[in-house]
Amino acid sequence: MVKRRKKLHGTVKKVIKPVVPTEKEKAQIDVHEGDHLYREIRIDNLVTDENGQKSKLKEGEPVDLIVETHSDPSLKKPEDP
Repeated sequence: MVKRRKKLHGTVKKVIKPVVPTEKEKAQIDVHEGDHLYREIRIDNLVTDENGQKSKLKEGEPVDLIVETHSDPSLKKPEDP
């Protein structure tokens, strides 16, 4: 099965501290290519590099977002006539 992916660019807008200590810190990311009402996402503020080292995002940091899916050949974009 072939994986399809799209790379998007964003910026960490703010880091949100948890209200309850047992909850996780969140990073709010502005997605540059997102539609007007859908430009922000929030994720746990924990990232891992290729060596398994864990880190946190900081405000103002540029980020790349990768949307990946498993694709079926029947879902291919039709060719223009």
